[in-house]
Amino acid sequence: MSSSQKHAVTGAFGYSGRYIAQRLLNQGHEVITLTNSAERASPFGNRVQAYPFNFENTELLTESLRGVKVLYNTYWVRFNHETFQHASAVANTLKLFQAAKAAGVERVVHISITNPSLGSPLEYFRGKAELEEALMASGLSYSILRPTVLFGKEDILINNIAWMVRKFPVFGVFGDGQYRLQPIYVDDLAALAVAEGASRENRIVNAIGPETFTYRELVAVIGEVVGKKRPILSMPPVLGYWLGRAVSLLVDDVLVTREEIEGLMAGLLCVDTPPTGTTSLTAWARRHAATLGKTYTSELARRRDRTAVYASN
Repeated sequence: MSSSQKHAVTGAFGYSGRYIAQRLLNQGHEVITLTNSAERASPFGNRVQAYPFNFENTELLTESLRGVKVLYNTYWVRFNHETFQHASAVANTLKLFQAAKAAGVERVVHISITNPSLGSPLEYFRGKAELEEALMASGLSYSILRPTVLFGKEDILINNIAWMVRKFPVFGVFGDGQYRLQPIYVDDLAALAVAEGASRENRIVNAIGPETFTYRELVAVIGEVVGKKRPILSMPPVLGYWLGRAVSLLVDDVLVTREEIEGLMAGLLCVDTPPTGTTSLTAWARRHAATLGKTYTSELARRRDRTAVYASN
């Protein structure tokens, strides 16, 4: 692609969007971001211009995408909260797709999730499926990437598992802990997204890392890496949820939701396809063992403070 092309990344001042934007800048592209945090300090200086999402004004939303060749969409919410909802995230993303088409965007690279389903009882996976269906029916050129769990310096899940392993004398897993995950390094996902942005073939890609863990194995590996081998106890999922709620009160955050527990135990974060990422979580964690889990990373704190750069673990 020509270095004169203009690309848009949602949430470029956040987590996965930051890595996508950095790779695009490294290739010499012009990058803009659509964000709910236009006042957040930019990790790119003045190289990435920020525009508000303007979901309530589709004309402005469309205008912000004029001249954009590829839109990389990372926008979503992890759980329902009094200030944000899955339903509104679905509705807003549909507006984003419509604005992209009206603005003449040539391709959308959309971050989804493994195993989405319109029939899922879990709103997260059902909402992701609805958006996939809408994008495929939109007439836009698309690539849909389906990651499982992301890890990286600004990560929440892996970091907070390490924080709990450091903080508490035992670690509880939901049920037997034998359900599997295939974590992918956030920059491997970004590399895949940028490569897909250069194509015009419509496709769906499972974005998974080279290692597959059971949840119990993942906790054990993290404990070994940070030097805190803890007893791992099986517990009823409902007890695990309420213990999670207690920790949530301690840290003023949402540590885990019922839907996340159900999706994890249903094996929805694992697929039977070859890995698309190359970075080993185990090797990465060992390189960052000194800082991994030293402090808790709060989802809600990031949403409350729309000005600070995301902290690195």
